[in-house]
Amino acid sequence: MSPLASVCVCDDYFEVDDDGTLCLKAGTMGMRERLIFVTPGNFTFEKADYPWLVRIDVQVQGGGGGSAGADAAAGQCIARPGGGGGGYSRSLIEASALGAVEAIVVGAGGAAGVGNNPGGSGMASSFGGVVANGGDGGNAFMTSGTAPDAVNGAVGAPGGVGQYTSGGGGSGAALRVSGTAGISGAGGNSFFGFGGGGRGDPGAGLATRGRGGGAGGALSYGAAFNGNDGGGGMVMIDLYG
Repeated sequence: MSPLASVCVCDDYFEVDDDGTLCLKAGTMGMRERLIFVTPGNFTFEKADYPWLVRIDVQVQGGGGGSAGADAAAGQCIARPGGGGGGYSRSLIEASALGAVEAIVVGAGGAAGVGNNPGGSGMASSFGGVVANGGDGGNAFMTSGTAPDAVNGAVGAPGGVGQYTSGGGGSGAALRVSGTAGISGAGGNSFFGFGGGGRGDPGAGLATRGRGGGAGGALSYGAAFNGNDGGGGMVMIDLYG
């Protein structure tokens, strides 16, 4: 009969529990799971659902701003700027610092403006105390006319709360050259998304891509067009064991 083999185990990564079972040490397993919340609304994270949890890396994206509608009189022009991009925040949190239940909020993008109404502001997203602000909606300052005019875009969302924070991108300005020539503004970019494009032909505001971008502005040469909704926010949690 062959002698029993001798096995050595690295104690940097393994330990033997009280029952004699060889186990990986907590904190050495790396990322084990990723949770992504993109539906606007309220959710919860319960630490007890993950008994192996050592820390989390949480990234939070705020909602982008919507763009204004445009309804110029016949033979006239209205150009709208885009909505502002939502902010971004990130924190690495030890499991011992988490509450038993942490609140999660996914902020909706701002609503599209109808008629000559401004776009709505994006809503903030959060995980516990980690907060990313929403972007401002596109304004409706330009009135119907034929004379040259220009209006500023929306300022991007300010930095929120977290170990690392970043504001959202500002949106493009809108320009009217005459009653038949103008350019609407592009929406502001975000960490996880792009704003809707500007336009030189008449039409509704253009949609965002990804998460948290601002909507592109509408352009009217005598017909009514709505703005567009800003991109919704997101909360992404990487769980480490």
